[in-house]
Amino acid sequence: MSKRVAILISGGGSNMVTLVNSMTGDHPARPVLVISNVPDAGGLAKAEALGVPTAVVDHKAFGKDREAFEAELDRVLAAADPDIVCLAGFMRILTPEFTRKWEGKTLNIHPSLLPKYKGLHTHERAIEAGDTEHGCSVHEVTAELDGGPILGQAMIAIRPDDTAESLAARLLEWEHKLYPEVLRRFALGDKTPIRLGV
Repeated sequence: MSKRVAILISGGGSNMVTLVNSMTGDHPARPVLVISNVPDAGGLAKAEALGVPTAVVDHKAFGKDREAFEAELDRVLAAADPDIVCLAGFMRILTPEFTRKWEGKTLNIHPSLLPKYKGLHTHERAIEAGDTEHGCSVHEVTAELDGGPILGQAMIAIRPDDTAESLAARLLEWEHKLYPEVLRRFALGDKTPIRLGV
């Protein structure tokens, strides 16, 4: 039996597309749903074009009531009955109550070499700190923001002329290599951390 994978997005969904495209052939998982909190997210059309069912849970419709938003998100997720939930550019911070419910099943990709640079603006922060290396991490989602067990990292060198934009663009290529590889291993029950890149 293939593992059922739901993917949460907020934008263009490039990591989502990479994950969906990887789940073919002998892959131990299959995509069953893509959910966005943004009704006009570009990734929704891409998911539909790939034949993956989509749903929208618009966080703005709930105002500042995060519990109500997460209750609806949980309802839509649970209806799809996923074994694994992949956050792929999902730009909402989830409450401990929500993450506890899906703990052990949820992965996230973050654009830094965790535990460095949790949160936003990771590329700018790495450059400003004078770092020579940058990267991305796939980790299990826990109640601590960007703080769960790390399952894989990819590393790239920071060039002297890098901007946040150029660094982000180069790193995205490695995100697209790392996340599918971690998902495949995770679906097989393998949580051994992997490392890619320089």
